[in-house]
Amino acid sequence: MMHMLSGDLPRSRMLSVALLLILAGLAFAPFLTSGARPLNTAATICVYIVLVASYDLLLGYTGIVSFAHTMFYGIGAYGIGLGLARVDEPTWTAALTGLGLALLLALALALVIGLFALRVRAIFYAMITLAVASSFAVLASQLSDFTGGEDGKTFSVPAVLGPDYRLFDNDVLGRTIDGKLITYYIVFFGCLLLFLFLLRVVNSPFGRVLQAIRENAFRAEALGYRTVLYRIWANCIAALVAALAGALMALWLRYVGPKTSLGFEVMTDILLIVVIGGMGTMYGAVVGATLFILAQNYLKALMGQASSALESIPLLAAALHPDRWMLWLGVLFVLSIYFFPIGIVGKLRLRRQ
Repeated sequence: MMHMLSGDLPRSRMLSVALLLILAGLAFAPFLTSGARPLNTAATICVYIVLVASYDLLLGYTGIVSFAHTMFYGIGAYGIGLGLARVDEPTWTAALTGLGLALLLALALALVIGLFALRVRAIFYAMITLAVASSFAVLASQLSDFTGGEDGKTFSVPAVLGPDYRLFDNDVLGRTIDGKLITYYIVFFGCLLLFLFLLRVVNSPFGRVLQAIRENAFRAEALGYRTVLYRIWANCIAALVAALAGALMALWLRYVGPKTSLGFEVMTDILLIVVIGGMGTMYGAVVGATLFILAQNYLKALMGQASSALESIPLLAAALHPDRWMLWLGVLFVLSIYFFPIGIVGKLRLRRQ
C-alpha cells in the first residue's frame, strides 16, 4: 500500500475512511446502483478527480495559476472524438491515432506557452493562458466542418464498447456485462492509474523541487535549480494528463463539444474543487471532486423532495425550490471555505496532527 501511494499516506483516520469509501463506491458503482444517471455520475467523478489533480500539480504544488487547463482537456476529448467520427467504421487504431495526435498537440502547446509565458509574472501568465484558451474555444466553435461547431460531434465507438456487446451470456451479480460497463471500467482504471502517476510525481525529487519553487522561487534558483525548466515540465505533465482525462470523458459520453470540453464553466468547476478539497494535496482532488459532482447532480433533486415535504411552510418551500439549487450550491461552497479554509483534506490532516 505504501508503494502504491508513493509513501504519501492520508495521515488521518477520517480521511482514510473517506478515501476507501470513495474508492469502493467508484469501483463497484455499476453493481451498487441501477440506471444511467448514477453510473454517469460515477464516471464523471473519476474523470474530474484526475482533471483536478493535474491542475493541482500546477496550482497547489508549483504555484502556477493557469486558465488553459480546459483547453488541454478539450484537446484530448476532440482528439479521440474526431479520430472516431471521421472513419466509416470505428476501430481502436482510429481512436489511438486521434489520441496520439491530441497528446502531441497538447504537449506542443504546453511547451510553447511555458517557454514564452512562464518567464513573466504570475498575473500575466494567467492572462496569457486565458487568452489562448478563449481563442482555442472560439476556433473549435467556428470550424464547424471539422469540429461540428457549437453542436459538437457524436461518434461511434469500437464494437466491444457498444451497447449490444455482451462479454458473458449470463449476468454477473445481477448486472449484464455489456459494452457500457466495459467503457466504465476503462474510465475507472485509466483514471486510477493516472492519479497514482500524479501521486508518484509530487512525491518524487522532481515534486519536491516544484514545492520549493512554490514556497520561494528565488531561493530555489539560488540553490541551483532552473526554475523555469521545472515549471515548463510541470506544465507539460499537467497538460498531458488533462488531455488523457478529456479523452476518457469523450469515450464515455460518445460526444465531444465546446460546452462540455472547452467551456469556462469547466475551468470554474476545477478551481472550486481544488479549493474545496485543499490545494497541494492530491487527495483533495478525490474528496473535492466527489462532493462537488454529487452536489451538482443530486442537490436539485434533494431540494425538490424537501420543498414538497415542506409545502405547509410556504417560506421554506419557496427557499428550497429546485430552481434555486445554484444558490444553495454557492452557500455550501461559502460554508466549506469558512469551516475548511485550507480545504477539507488540509483540515483533516491538521486536526490529526
